[in-house]
Amino acid sequence: MTGTVLVTYGTTNGSTEQIAETIADVLRKDGLTVEALPAQSVTSVASYDAVVVGGGLYAGRWQKHARRFLRRHHHDLAERPLWLFSSGPLDASASEKDIPPVPGVKKAMVALDAREHVTFGGCLEEGAKGWVARMILRNGKGGDFRDFTAIETWAAHVADELAHT
Repeated sequence: MTGTVLVTYGTTNGSTEQIAETIADVLRKDGLTVEALPAQSVTSVASYDAVVVGGGLYAGRWQKHARRFLRRHHHDLAERPLWLFSSGPLDASASEKDIPPVPGVKKAMVALDAREHVTFGGCLEEGAKGWVARMILRNGKGGDFRDFTAIETWAAHVADELAHT
């Protein structure tokens, strides 16, 4: 594939953005043209040949901007290769086993014929926005559980699939 790939994300505290930027960097290193943008800033996907969408998980749902992106661009996304990722578990579970997509993401996968979904560990550190985030941190449940080696490996897999598209 010689076209442009969009890597877009919904994030509240920046953790999912860092995952998306890592994915974009790997795709670029594999020779692809990539744009990484916050989901709420994307007005059209018409100029992209493939899309990767990520969302932070909050109380079993994707971050609102990621959900809205899928709804807003539903028709165009269904016509392109599409991969989805989630970030969120604040423990090592995402590195230990495959975590299936939450119900809303699973429904979108089917409706949009997404090629794949993966869940990565999340990150919640001091200074995070929101009352719930502060409560989680106060209870000692925060930390950085992102596995950047796993993220880079998955992104290389996506790049390989795009090379054969």
